[in-house]
Amino acid sequence: MSTGPSGHVAPSTNGPHFKIRGVTREVTWGGTSFRTFLRTVDGVRINSVYNPAAAERVTGKDISRPPSHDLVFVIAHGFTGNADRPHVRRIARTFARHGAVVTFSFRGHGASGGRSTLGDREVLDLAAAVSWARELGHTRVATVGFSMGGSVVLRHAALGGEGNGDGGGGSSASASAGAGGPDAVVSVSGPARWFYRGTAPMRRVHWPATRPSGRLVGRYGLRTRIHHRDWDPVPLSPVEAVPRIAPTPLLVVHGDRDGYFPLDHPRMPAAAAGEHGELWVEPGMGHAESAAPDGLLHRTGDRAVARAG
Repeated sequence: MSTGPSGHVAPSTNGPHFKIRGVTREVTWGGTSFRTFLRTVDGVRINSVYNPAAAERVTGKDISRPPSHDLVFVIAHGFTGNADRPHVRRIARTFARHGAVVTFSFRGHGASGGRSTLGDREVLDLAAAVSWARELGHTRVATVGFSMGGSVVLRHAALGGEGNGDGGGGSSASASAGAGGPDAVVSVSGPARWFYRGTAPMRRVHWPATRPSGRLVGRYGLRTRIHHRDWDPVPLSPVEAVPRIAPTPLLVVHGDRDGYFPLDHPRMPAAAAGEHGELWVEPGMGHAESAAPDGLLHRTGDRAVARAG
């Protein structure tokens, strides 16, 4: 994302689940956006960007309503992504036609601090971003996650409903997610269960996560710093998290040509959600951010606006 000259720098602001460090204002196509670093409850610095809703009404076959200015989409990217990846910026621009957008880089990714825990402690990063979105004045929040981010939005919503711990992430994770759950959840190309190695792409993903040489490749080749410790305890799996999300509406989106996770992965959480869930299997779609066409993103945004209350 192109960045304008350094402008307004806001003083530090303390919220219940984060701290804003420096807020840099930049002018974008849709108005004024803000880039900031949030601080999670476990002290990790998270690079985050805010884009307001598009000012103009947009019409077309994929958009059936004007943008909502009280709704904000919080976008959770996939493993090795970050807030400044071209596909994440494209997603932000598309969703801004439906509401405001917060994007951020998970820990260990891009300009954020810390090291990736592959979906465990990342729930704290999402909690900080959601808290910030509400602090900015938005009364409704839709979380939208892709691949690894798809698993994170499910666990975050499960923790946010009752504030209960899930056996992974500890008390700080449940405390941070429990104070402001989302009003709608969208999981795109996400896994249903942990440790899946049934496809060649997923076996390649596990290599940098489980070996020292792989973590070096991840750090210098993929700009992703991966924690060396195994999960202890193992966090609640995505499909186990889903029943705890109700009555918050859930949309599960998956491509029928996803090379990472076959179709049993989206079907399991959709079934677990019951009447509160909805499954879209997209013909010809591959995996995650790069495979999601603009038309699908517009339909998803429109559906989230309608279901977020």
